[in-house]
Amino acid sequence: MQEFDKSISFDGRDIRLKVGLFAPQAGGAALIQSGDTAVLVTATRAEGREGIDFLPLLVDYEERLYAAGKIPGGFLRREGRPPEKVTLTSRLIDRPLRPLFPQWLRDDIQIIATTLSMDEEVPPDVLAVTGASVAVLLGKIPFQGPMAAVRVGLVGDDFIINPTYREVREGDLDLVVAGSPDGVVMVEAGANQLPEQDIIEAIDFGYEAVQDLIEAQQEMMKELNLDLVSEEPPEIDNSLEDFVRERATTGIKKILSQYDLDKNDRDAALDKVREEEVETAIAELPDEDPLKVAATEDSKAVSKVFKDITKELMRSQIVNDGVRVDGRKLDEVRPISCRVGLLPARVHGSGLFNRGLTQVMSVVTLGTPGDAQELADDLHPQDEKRYLHHYNFPPFSVGETKPLRSPGRREIGHGALAERAILPVLPPQEDFPYVIRVVSEVLSSNGSTSMGSVCGSTLALMDAGVTILKPVSGAAMGLIKEKDEVRILTDIQGIEDFLGDMDFKVAGTDSGITALQMDMKITGLSVKVIADAIKQAKPARLHILEKMLEAIAEPRPQLSPYAPRLLTFKIDPELIGLVIGPGGKTIKGITEQTGAKVDIQDDGTITVSAVEAEKAEKAQKIIEGMTRKLDEGDVYVGRVVRIIPIGAFVEVLPGKEGMIHISQLADRRVGKVEDEVAVGDEVVVKVREIDSKGRINLTRLGIHPDEAAKAREAAIK
Repeated sequence: MQEFDKSISFDGRDIRLKVGLFAPQAGGAALIQSGDTAVLVTATRAEGREGIDFLPLLVDYEERLYAAGKIPGGFLRREGRPPEKVTLTSRLIDRPLRPLFPQWLRDDIQIIATTLSMDEEVPPDVLAVTGASVAVLLGKIPFQGPMAAVRVGLVGDDFIINPTYREVREGDLDLVVAGSPDGVVMVEAGANQLPEQDIIEAIDFGYEAVQDLIEAQQEMMKELNLDLVSEEPPEIDNSLEDFVRERATTGIKKILSQYDLDKNDRDAALDKVREEEVETAIAELPDEDPLKVAATEDSKAVSKVFKDITKELMRSQIVNDGVRVDGRKLDEVRPISCRVGLLPARVHGSGLFNRGLTQVMSVVTLGTPGDAQELADDLHPQDEKRYLHHYNFPPFSVGETKPLRSPGRREIGHGALAERAILPVLPPQEDFPYVIRVVSEVLSSNGSTSMGSVCGSTLALMDAGVTILKPVSGAAMGLIKEKDEVRILTDIQGIEDFLGDMDFKVAGTDSGITALQMDMKITGLSVKVIADAIKQAKPARLHILEKMLEAIAEPRPQLSPYAPRLLTFKIDPELIGLVIGPGGKTIKGITEQTGAKVDIQDDGTITVSAVEAEKAEKAQKIIEGMTRKLDEGDVYVGRVVRIIPIGAFVEVLPGKEGMIHISQLADRRVGKVEDEVAVGDEVVVKVREIDSKGRINLTRLGIHPDEAAKAREAAIK
């Protein structure tokens, strides 16, 4: 392909596309650049594997540390396991792409986005999403695009497109909108309790910019004389579908209208219909019958057709009758129960959240500043995290058995969503210096476990005594779209998620939204329908919040007795070296002496932690004593710690010593130091002089009785 450059300018931002230069053997390749951030995105198609019944789309985002002029840490000095941000960006690219490929496509498709250069102003993730669309178009892969994405920030009262890292950090909104010519196809957002209307306007604002990027891709295709690839789907023999439909429709309808069935009973009843009405009938057919041959050659064929018919009938029931499979109205939330403090006090806080058959246990652990997660080996400005949310989805939560593995993309994504929902309500670090980790264990899953994790996290944080600004709840919204008929569903359960067209998660407080995540299974949705879903989610969130507050109305006034006690204070940054000591000797000595942990920041902020408050207080006194500035004439009560022939060393403050020369021990001649003082004696001394080397010279002479009394009183305190 010939080299081709195209610049796109919108809302004060410039994006440059370069094609035909890089990766000539990839199906399609594009370098997309803004500022000094450049991402190479490739799309490659290969012949599909035999027997698969899904689209094998693989999306990988890669970061190379050379992009920011860094060398990786560790022994190997090369990139290793992808950081969380990399995994989340891979998901961000995947989610708007997937619904735009034809449902019948079974070829292997791989999208690889690699950040080759990056400044500290322009995030690469939304560039990679748009670049993926360009690469797919150039790769001549069937695709219902173009597709593009932008980030929307809110600075003051103004929305801005593709804000810098700093603008996102200082603003109240971080929203990613992806869209196709048919409408919005994905939304991802974190917000500082913004009202619903502000979020709706931001999505609308972002989609306008998305349309500009879509038009630019269409113009590029024209200039390159390329057309959108449109392949005919493979011919399908409908005889098996007709056979299954004739025998199973009545039974499926009957089960879907039995609203008192729970998930397990409904699944079992549907399985029984499939086995007795369909599979038995097929087994009775002659061996040479084409239907029996087709069902034998593809063991999943009958189940797939049965599932498609179930989906069609369930959606028809919702659209035509306004009733869901469990009998709920479209805007009705499942029964909710909440409990806190179920685990022993060794756990710093716990909350159990139930919504229908979905059950999530969230557990809080409070740590010291030294427990913050370091984010060293990635390209992004943030260097550490003080709030961590981890989400676990064990197989027993859906009644299955399978090997346990490290967290997958879904688990990481759900954890990040719940983390984003809670971040705006955490207390400022100066008021609550703890590092906070929440782990949400999904004990039972039937839809919306990520929002269950948000609710469980709020309960657990309040149970732990974390002074969150406001409690946060969340609900998942669904959608059924049949031609022009649209039905929005509140609090979707598993079957509605699996057979529906949208999964739209909305989290927030009673004041506004803190997080959004919308994924589509169709090619786009109007902003108006999205606005209706956001508005319908609000009463659901408030209802759930009310149930949560019945379990615990406010954060507990006391932390768990097993949580560390933190004392935070500041010293002169120039004295940090004094506290640490050569090779860390001094700070290690303080830890050994007191049993407390000491964390020091570059600005001189010191946090001392221990489970027992007395240990933390002892360490604080030692450090304050070491770093306290003494003035000539100050009077202290000290303890003799060492004697030499010419004088005695006295600890006047914890960790700070001075010397009384033998001539300053008494108002007469002293023959031996031991004649006046012994190690361990308590003495009243005055600072006589601090020499040019910082050495403290003390005296016992010239101390007024009032000064001595005041020093003794201070020592007792």
